[in-house]
Amino acid sequence: DAGMEVINTGLRQTPEMIASAALQEDVDAVGVSIFSGAHKTLCPRIVELLRASGMDDTLVVVGGIIPTEDIADLKAKGIAEVFLPGTSTEDIVEYLNANLRK
Repeated sequence: DAGMEVINTGLRQTPEMIASAALQEDVDAVGVSIFSGAHKTLCPRIVELLRASGMDDTLVVVGGIIPTEDIADLKAKGIAEVFLPGTSTEDIVEYLNANLRK
């Protein structure tokens, strides 16, 4: 609805699978929805793999059950933004439109 192409890789993807799909599809952003509590391990690994593949300007955003005390650490490790439960899709679209390369 926001004029963006979305590629859904499905559930239970490893960071390696996500980074590989992002590279193959030449994406501008990767959005991860995570409810497992493994965000502090999985999300920085996705960023690490993307950067190692030369995708230095690819935004990585995360949504889901993320304790607020973990947000600063995630951002320090390359996560561009964290969207907590209740964030409106309009706010997410606005963020992406303001921060994606043109």
